[in-house]
Amino acid sequence: MSFSEFTEQDYRIIREDYERLRASAEKRCASSAELEVVDRAFEFANDAHRNVRRRSGEPYMLHPIAVAQIVVDDIGLGYKSISAALLHDVVEDTEYTVDDIRERFGNKIATLVDGLTKIKNVLDSKQKAEGPEAQSLQAENFKRILLTLNDDVRVVLIKLADRLHNCRTIEHMPEHKRDKILSETMFIFIPLAYRLGLYGIKSELENIWLRYKEPDAYEDIKARMDKIAREKGPELTEFVAPIEEALKRAGFTYEIKKRQKTPYSVWHKMQTKQVAFEEVYDLYAIRIIFDPKQGDGTESERDQCYRIYSTITGIYRYMPERLRDWVRHPKSNGYEALHCTLLSNSGVWIEVQIRTRRMDDIAEKGIAAHWAYKKSGYLGEGDYEMDNWLSHIQEILANPNVNALELLDIIHNDLTSTDIYVFTPKGDQRSVPKGATALDFAYMIHTEVGNKAIAAKVNQKLVTLNYVLKTGDKIEIITAEDGCPQPEWLKFLATRHARDVVSDYLRAERKQSVEFGRKTLDNAVSALGYTLDEALLQRLEVAYEAESRDTLLYGIGIGDISLDKLPEILKRSSGTRLSWIRKVLRLEKSQDEAPKGNGETFIIDSTDPNAPHLAIATCCNPIPGDPVIGFKAPDGTVTVHKKTCPVAESIAAMHGDWVVVPKWLEQIEDRSFPVRISLKGIDRMGMLNEITGLVSQTMGLNMRSLSISADGGLFHGYIDMFVNSREILEMLIKKLNAISGMDTVTRIEL
Repeated sequence: MSFSEFTEQDYRIIREDYERLRASAEKRCASSAELEVVDRAFEFANDAHRNVRRRSGEPYMLHPIAVAQIVVDDIGLGYKSISAALLHDVVEDTEYTVDDIRERFGNKIATLVDGLTKIKNVLDSKQKAEGPEAQSLQAENFKRILLTLNDDVRVVLIKLADRLHNCRTIEHMPEHKRDKILSETMFIFIPLAYRLGLYGIKSELENIWLRYKEPDAYEDIKARMDKIAREKGPELTEFVAPIEEALKRAGFTYEIKKRQKTPYSVWHKMQTKQVAFEEVYDLYAIRIIFDPKQGDGTESERDQCYRIYSTITGIYRYMPERLRDWVRHPKSNGYEALHCTLLSNSGVWIEVQIRTRRMDDIAEKGIAAHWAYKKSGYLGEGDYEMDNWLSHIQEILANPNVNALELLDIIHNDLTSTDIYVFTPKGDQRSVPKGATALDFAYMIHTEVGNKAIAAKVNQKLVTLNYVLKTGDKIEIITAEDGCPQPEWLKFLATRHARDVVSDYLRAERKQSVEFGRKTLDNAVSALGYTLDEALLQRLEVAYEAESRDTLLYGIGIGDISLDKLPEILKRSSGTRLSWIRKVLRLEKSQDEAPKGNGETFIIDSTDPNAPHLAIATCCNPIPGDPVIGFKAPDGTVTVHKKTCPVAESIAAMHGDWVVVPKWLEQIEDRSFPVRISLKGIDRMGMLNEITGLVSQTMGLNMRSLSISADGGLFHGYIDMFVNSREILEMLIKKLNAISGMDTVTRIEL
């Protein structure tokens, strides 16, 4: 922030922005008295922030106005939340206190502002402590944020609006702060927006994340989608016309909206499914929003959704396996809709979403709309799911035995999990996380049922406790009086609650096993000539795919994790600590503010003999040209990851004060980096020779392994190789794609 006298133009912009907000707020306010509170909040905040500017140079007051605009338009909250959004930075950035807010605006608005101030303080705070206390700082911060869910969910909703506007203007932030904010956003705020039903906010945050984390990919996908939208627009209009006519004949009052996949959702599908842009088929969707017919003897909302589905699938061919029935089985965030995929007359697959007006309100405005309908006495199937999820989160937060890092891990896993639906022997439906086992289900019934479980019956067939449940399974747990938790259960339990119960049961011997595991690992590492420091422990966690440090050491201690491959792992990663890395990477000193004694900044270059060690992360294997982020661990080692690496997102979210800014300086001809590319195409005589000849002879690249298989005239496989830079890799991919019969060539994770 900076201070300079406002001009007439500044005052005019502030007034115009507030008039737009006031027009929106007036529709939400139940009386002129409520609107008057909003007016007073604006005048008070406007005076408090007078002559204060943001990094962009614009008046600071435009930020709280924008946050309040999101609160009313995108979330649908009322006058107290709008007022709190206008006031949310006053206590933090001016001389006013929470008591001043309480005196002028009442206890509820003051409480909301106080909650928002505490969140901002913990997110921006810096820690001088060392050891475990410093390492868990970021997790402690998030624990405090999440605890506000127990007090008033509106605090989190307003914070989401604040985070969205900060991300909209993030280009004015220095890069290391951008990386920290975006990683926090992806790790916790985007999943929170999803779980609270705020799809619009979630999608916009995801797109901003991609625009800065992978700018080239974002621009490429956006340009392709814009081109297709121009070309295919008339086809979509033609597709909708018969549907509109059929709905009119059926007597429905409806609205049809056209929508396109976001660049992030396309990029995410390309990454997770390992497909090219051309293989992402459902780029378009239309949304049918209808007002259900009311009255005695009329069909239920659910049945009316099915009738529309029957009507439109009578017009177009449909893909049965793509039917998603979230009307009968709503998502845990309350989302209800019926999704199907239809084939247009021009041969394009188009997703159709069917919702009632109530379902659409909840899908767009999430929990705020859920409250509104609940208050009016209407509860749909999805509303119970929303209440169940909030109760579940509150149970987790109330557990005094969970430390901050464990809590953040639990909440993150819960936020990002996907539910499936199973049935008890009596036919009661239960939702369980995707990947949950029969034993997880036993612990969901009761702790003692889980502790004494010995087997299960699924669909009347006897199965072991590690059986992975599928939607529609009918499950019965078999117990024995002398049954008790076993250490091997931790290998397959998928839910945190079940794992915690078993871990607690085994805790006495677990602590001893962890200590023994650390000693065993330290001796093994020392015998090979290495030191067991923080950077090496991080790499071993990734190499052994351990959920946490404790899991790794415990597994080694009880003999479940073998150290047979340790020499190979150490050899593979040892080169990453050599001084040559300093010739291609530099850590930039932040220019946004002077050092304050904490939050150290520094520069690494090839002439600095005292610079910390640099390590290339083996979890994502970045190469010169990739957007990268760095982390300076407590032992001084700086590990460099791709910005989109999930491990990096987790570290940045939990340890935001470790973030540093690495930059690629140059390409070194005698140094190369491992990459893997996936290939798919039509098999023909000489295809393999042409591929290997292009890689080895034309491009002069060193292949370290190749796996190609053909079946039914098609081939697929991958090549592991070494390249000097992303530019060379992209050139290779372009040349491979030009080979006759080649379908797709994509870079994938090793």
